[in-house]
Amino acid sequence: MTQSHTRISKAVIPAAGLGTRFLPATKATPKEMLPVVDKPAIQYVVEEAVAAGLSDVLMITGRNKRPLEDHFDRNYELESALTRKGDAERLQKVQESSDLATMHYVRQGDPRGLGHAVLCAAPHVGDQPFAVLLGDDLIDPRDPLLARMVEIQEREGGSVVALMEVAPEQIHMYGCAAVEPTAQGDVVRVTGLVEKPDTAEAPSNLAVIGRYVLDPAVFDILRKTEPGRGGEIQLTDALQLLAEDEKIGGPVHGVVFKGRRYDTGDRGDYLRAIVRLACEREDLGPDFRTWLRSYVTEEM
Repeated sequence: MTQSHTRISKAVIPAAGLGTRFLPATKATPKEMLPVVDKPAIQYVVEEAVAAGLSDVLMITGRNKRPLEDHFDRNYELESALTRKGDAERLQKVQESSDLATMHYVRQGDPRGLGHAVLCAAPHVGDQPFAVLLGDDLIDPRDPLLARMVEIQEREGGSVVALMEVAPEQIHMYGCAAVEPTAQGDVVRVTGLVEKPDTAEAPSNLAVIGRYVLDPAVFDILRKTEPGRGGEIQLTDALQLLAEDEKIGGPVHGVVFKGRRYDTGDRGDYLRAIVRLACEREDLGPDFRTWLRSYVTEEM
């Protein structure tokens, strides 16, 4: 069993998807760059990794994803213009993204699923545990899920997945975990995983959401994993093997998350995420909530 109690420092963010659910907006703009209030969704994800102590970030990209690299790079012309104007507030916001973390990029090339995207990170990650953050799930910084997952991995070894209770009729949209309780109320032992099961066949209502802390043993499994559901290499299939035999790469635990999560992968949920986050902003919330109440009252 692979045990590592060294501090995890590397995060992997798969960002090679085509964003077809948001066409035509994503025809020329990566879906990860769509704004959530006034920041692109991908910046929230990188900020979460950094807040959990993961300062080395590898982004798995694809064609037409160059704006992602540009966003986390310096823009000297813009910074110079803002400096000349004396606009310190906007200058700080522009520089914030380029100073967040040490950013690296690799192209997936052939989009063959999440498992294949994670496998693309193997040369960069090496033999150390690492985190994977999916850009469609935004986790409220007041509910530090990733930091808790890192804590569990560093203590228990193996891999850790984020789980959330969903309505039984929604479980077919997620990976689903079979679990056993542990002495810690928010932590379970994962004994099995299945990708998008039929409702009647789901082992629980615990859905896998887009945060993972993985033992590097997952790479050897992914290299041998055949395409599964949807003709793609599924990370869930590799984690299932780890859950079945902890001698391969340690146990698989799950952290059951009950905090605030914003789903930006669906158009309706994306709009709801913007409204919720705007309502909670100190600079926007008071006026926006007043307008929203008036609008809802008039429409109803």
